[in-house]
Amino acid sequence: MFIYSFRANTLKLVGVVCVALTVLIALIAFVPTYTSSTAPAVADQTVHYSYEKVRSTGDAANFLSQFGWTVDADPAEVETVTIPAEFDKVYAAYNELQKAQGLDLSKYKGKDVTRYTFTVTNYPDYEGTVLANVLVYRNRVVGGDVCSADLSGFVHGFEKE
Repeated sequence: MFIYSFRANTLKLVGVVCVALTVLIALIAFVPTYTSSTAPAVADQTVHYSYEKVRSTGDAANFLSQFGWTVDADPAEVETVTIPAEFDKVYAAYNELQKAQGLDLSKYKGKDVTRYTFTVTNYPDYEGTVLANVLVYRNRVVGGDVCSADLSGFVHGFEKE
């Protein structure tokens, strides 16, 4: 077994410690600290919506209120609809809208869902009739939209644009 020992010269040791302290102080002084002023705002903007426990028209209306929509208490329509087993172009495009808001109707192909349709009373900057559709399967929202009743109108997800 070999043992190596080194005897550090006191002057060299003091020099190395001084250089190390100088580098450390320079790093502390000159490296900028990055504090994001937008981080709390982003954290505050993160909203979690509840898609569960929608058992009645009142629950569906409360679901829409999470997104800031005010709707008539009585729904315009409550109907059982069947999600097609095969999507045509229109339904495929509608499912893309659902995917953009974190939902996916392809999991429910061939299933019967309940569609609650409400009249939105607080849609900004629009004079026509605005409807909100909520698709519910086994007490869970699986899809829906906010749209105008006009032929040349609009359709978008639940969140306000």
